[in-house]
Amino acid sequence: MFNEFKSIKKLCYTVLGVTLLLFIVSCEDDHDHDEEHTDAEGFILESSSGTQVYKEFKGTQTGSVTLTSGETLELTVHFLGDDGKELEHDEHEGEEEGELKVSGFNSSIATVEVEEEHGDHGDEEEHEMALEIKGVSAGSTSFKLELMHDGHADYTSTNNVPITVK
Repeated sequence: MFNEFKSIKKLCYTVLGVTLLLFIVSCEDDHDHDEEHTDAEGFILESSSGTQVYKEFKGTQTGSVTLTSGETLELTVHFLGDDGKELEHDEHEGEEEGELKVSGFNSSIATVEVEEEHGDHGDEEEHEMALEIKGVSAGSTSFKLELMHDGHADYTSTNNVPITVK
C-alpha cells in the first residue's frame, strides 16, 4: 500500500509539473499579438529632388551616398513591401508607427542623423522619415539603418549603406 501511495504521489507531481510547464510556455510571450509591425523587405533613400540615391531590396543593394566635405544631404526613407512597392506610413492614435535608428558610421568622415520631415499635401499633413548626412572629411564609411518599434527593430538593413565623402 505504501508503494501505491508513492506511485500516486509521483504521478501527481508529474501532472503538476507538466501543467506548470504548459502554463509558463503559454504565458512567455507577454506582448500584444494584435500589435501592428512593419513587414518591410527593403528601403529606398531619395533626395529632395525625387532621385533614388540608394536602394536595398531583399538583400540586394544598388547605389551609394556620395557627397563632398562640408556638404549636407537630406534623404527621405521609404520602406518597401514584399512586392517592392512603398509601404504606406501609418500613424496610430497620434503616435508614429516607428522611428529610424542609424549606427556604425565613422563620424570623422560623415555624420548621419535622423530627422522628421513635415510636408503639407492638400488637406493632410504628411510625416516622412528622413536622414541628414553631412560630409566631414574625405573617405568612406557606412551605416546600418533600423526601423524601431516598441524597443525592437521591425526592420534592419541587411547591408550597411555606403557613404563616400570627396
